[in-house]
Amino acid sequence: MLLGNIEPLNPVMISWPITVYWYGAIIGTGALLGLWLATRESERRGLNKDVFVDLVLFAIPIAILCARLYYVAFQWDHYSQNPGDILKIWEGGLAIHGGLIGAITTGVIFARIRGISFWKLADIGAPSILLGQAIGRWGNFMNQEAHGGEVTRAFLEGLNLPDFIINQMYINGTYYHPTFLYESIWNFVGVGLLLLLRKVNLRRGELFLSYVIWYSIGRYFIEGMRTDSLMLTESLRIAQVISIGLIVLAIALIIVRRVLGMANRRYLDPENKERYMDSKKNTPEATK
Repeated sequence: MLLGNIEPLNPVMISWPITVYWYGAIIGTGALLGLWLATRESERRGLNKDVFVDLVLFAIPIAILCARLYYVAFQWDHYSQNPGDILKIWEGGLAIHGGLIGAITTGVIFARIRGISFWKLADIGAPSILLGQAIGRWGNFMNQEAHGGEVTRAFLEGLNLPDFIINQMYINGTYYHPTFLYESIWNFVGVGLLLLLRKVNLRRGELFLSYVIWYSIGRYFIEGMRTDSLMLTESLRIAQVISIGLIVLAIALIIVRRVLGMANRRYLDPENKERYMDSKKNTPEATK
């Protein structure tokens, strides 16, 4: 049994000459590692690595903005009375589903402008998105948020967790489930799974849809353990409703796209084969 007061980790990483919070630094690290992974794979798939650099310049700030707006909208009772808190994103309050809406919308528009298949970009970027989410959850850890219900120290020690995690889960005199850790581990496993699925050579778009299914399954169950969920009603958690909807939508898209012949290309198709298939679409025979 640990005696004495347990001090939480300092959420401030650097205080001079500017204040940098661990929350932002960790999320930024996840984004950079995700970008590195995506640029490596994009070159293998015949895309210039600068494509993803250009994409994230738009996608990341838009995703952060949408993640914050999403969170604020569902916590409007608080923010309407405290408008100055809306900009305090270093204190937490970025909803991942809102961020995904912003990032995917940006990706669709970017792909159309650049004349690139959105599904190709999404497949390449899927492991990177999940990697960023896995790392980003540690920002919640530093802020002592996104945790679950009450537990005992003995329970946490039974999970063989290091003391720095156990101590950080001690909040206002009570220990809590480290749900941030559960989701981070789930996401890291998912990254490995997606990297394996690359070699299976799924139909185009299905790697990204597999990411949606994997993440949503984990989020549904872990969300049920959290104490800070955004609520649709008193008993209905928004993230769980969205997770179920995304699982159904992703499975339906996989089936419909195959049935309608919209997913004939595969993830590992070489660039020259894609150009050949594009040229066949424009032949007289193809238009009959």
